[in-house]
Amino acid sequence: MSAEDLFSIAGKTAVVTGGSRGIGLMIARGFVKAGARVYISSRKAEVCDQVAAELSKSGECLSVPADLSTPEGLEHLANEVGSREEALHVLVNNAGAAWGADIEDYPRSGFEKVLTLNVTGVFELTRLFLPLLRKAATADDPARVINIGSVDGIRVPMLNNYAYSASKAGVHMLTRHLAHHLVDQHVSVNAIAPGPFPSKMTKFMFEAGEEVVAASVPMGRVGRPDDVAGTAIFLCSRAGSYLTGAVIPVDGGVSTR
Repeated sequence: MSAEDLFSIAGKTAVVTGGSRGIGLMIARGFVKAGARVYISSRKAEVCDQVAAELSKSGECLSVPADLSTPEGLEHLANEVGSREEALHVLVNNAGAAWGADIEDYPRSGFEKVLTLNVTGVFELTRLFLPLLRKAATADDPARVINIGSVDGIRVPMLNNYAYSASKAGVHMLTRHLAHHLVDQHVSVNAIAPGPFPSKMTKFMFEAGEEVVAASVPMGRVGRPDDVAGTAIFLCSRAGSYLTGAVIPVDGGVSTR
């Protein structure tokens, strides 16, 4: 088998939630350029449509706007993809939210919002897509679920993002739990735990300059789109077909401290 075949995802169908910006966009763009048919979903329909049109210039990308913080939004995405596809090879659960505040001021509503989208949404969407994932799955080439966790779910963050760090630790354990129960159905479940990547969610971190953030990373730089896209492509290719239940830090060594 050639290296090109080993890492190929050409012809696969993938769903990337939160695919219109940040980590999700980085992964969606990488998938499209690698020859996959990619559905992206985000809450803002106009933005989702615009990004899908942009990505379609280098491949095939379709927009399915949905509010994944609600049961109706989750069902809409699953039903819409299910009406167009007979099988789904890859589901990337990336859509997420964060909330920061001092412990005395941390609102219950904020805590619940973060956990609902970041954990419950991941579980529910995976469950809803299971019929399509099973149809794509084989022993040699499992269907893949990739959950986007965070380095903040591995080590205690310096920020007061209590719900976010708790939710991402939950995503990591949910990944292992799902992997254990779906392995005999030829559905592999892994997680990527990113460190500092420039995005709308992390914009506040970069206000003092990228070099300041990079100084806190053992490798001396922040994450680049190819870092996370490459990891996701690996997990979905033949090269990653024997992995399940793994949580891979893509963080430049932050989690080693």
